[in-house]
This record gives sequence, structure tokens and C-alpha cells, in this order.
Amino acid sequence: MTEIDFYDIYQGQLAAFLLVLTRASGIFLIAPFFGSLNIPVQFRAAAAILITLVTFPVIVAKTTVTAPESILMFGGSIAQEMFIGWLIGFIAFITFAAINMAGKIMDMQVGFSVAQVMDPTSGQQSPLIGSFLYNLAIIYFLIVNGHHIIISALIESFNRIPLDGLVWNAQITDLMINLTTGIFLTGMKIAMPVTFSILLVNVGMGILARTMPQMNIFVIGIPMHLMIGTFMLAMLMPFFVLFLDVMFNDMYASITAALKLLSP
Repeated sequence: MTEIDFYDIYQGQLAAFLLVLTRASGIFLIAPFFGSLNIPVQFRAAAAILITLVTFPVIVAKTTVTAPESILMFGGSIAQEMFIGWLIGFIAFITFAAINMAGKIMDMQVGFSVAQVMDPTSGQQSPLIGSFLYNLAIIYFLIVNGHHIIISALIESFNRIPLDGLVWNAQITDLMINLTTGIFLTGMKIAMPVTFSILLVNVGMGILARTMPQMNIFVIGIPMHLMIGTFMLAMLMPFFVLFLDVMFNDMYASITAALKLLSP
């Protein structure tokens, strides 16, 4: 009769639990809403543990995890799982970084760049329009259940990438570089209507300055920038919400592509 080593079984179960917890904790480091600094660390830790407790029985039933032979090997496994969770949150973070970039460009053109507000989600100074667009995007992200999609992507990662089964693909580096470099391009697309309208105002002010030298353009230009910029921002809002749908769909597609690249 074969002896059952309960110590090895429990040791493997504990190692699997810690690996699942590590991957789940990755999204709470940088992902929008989940990684916000104004959410207490205790709450984020409790949420990661809760997700782990719910998903752990299903994951263990599909895969068998044996405890690593050394602390060094276990540390490498922990780093792999943390990277997978962090990558899901990072791709989502890129989308909101592009929105924040668009707000900074608009603030620079309109004249709000001199005024900064404290962003509680990042703990840094943020421009007015940038903070407004970022918070609006977060609200819409929650309305369309984007946070559920992030959690679903985390659960799907266990189906595509088993515990301690990450296979490094050099193409994931190219994907991350392309997403990062796309921040400025996407921000320019969002800010283009406001930027172009301010450009037309500057051209008109230049013509007035040449035809009417006695007019003080600096006195008229600043209020004109604020008025036109605010008006164009208000006109942009319905299209901005539609653009958010496109950005979120691209974000979900990028997460799926990243998981495919790392799957065995």
C-alpha cells in the first residue's frame, strides 16, 4: 500500500497558494483603481487575499504544483507570478497615462498649466484638465465594469499560464515598448481638437496684431484661450466617451495578446 506524504501535499498547496496570491497582488500595484494610493494598503491586501481564496480551489484542481526545492527557486517563481499580475495592471495603466498626457497637452495650450491640483490616486501634482479627464475616465471605467474585466483577465491568465509555467517571449518586450511609445500619440489624438482650435486663435491674434498694432494682444489672448479652450473641451466630451470605448477595447486586446505571448 502506497504511503501518502501529507507534508509534501501541504507544502505544495501552501506554495501554490502563495504563488496565486502573488499574481493577484500584481494588479494592485499599478492597475487603475486597484492600485490607487488613496485606497488603503490594508484594503488592497485584503482584496488580493479574497480573490486568492475564491480562485485557489479551482486553480489547484486543474494543475498540480510542487514546492520548489530551494528558496532561490521559489523566489524566482514569486518574481514570475508578480510580473504576470503587474503586466496586466501595467497595460491598463498605459491607457490612463495616455488620457493624463492628453490633459497635460490641453492645459498647456489653454493656459491652465500654471495651476496644479493634488491627484489623490497617484499622490502627485496634476493639471486641471488632466485630472478632470483622468477622473472622468476612471468613473466611466467603473460604469462599464472595466474593473471586472481586469479581474477576469487575471483569472484567464491562470488558464493560459499555469503556476510557475511562464515562458519568456522576447516579443513581450516589443509589445511593452509599443504600448509605452503610444502614450504620446494617443494623447495627441485626444487633445487635437483643443490644440487645433487654440492654434486658429493664435493665428487670428497674430493677424489682429499686424492690422491693429494699438491693440494689446496679451490682454485679449489669455481670456480668449480660456474661453475657446473650455468651449472646445465641452464640445469634446461626448466624443471623448466614445473614444474611451475604443481605448478600453484596445486595452483588453493588448492584455489578451500579452498573455498569449507568455503562455507555454
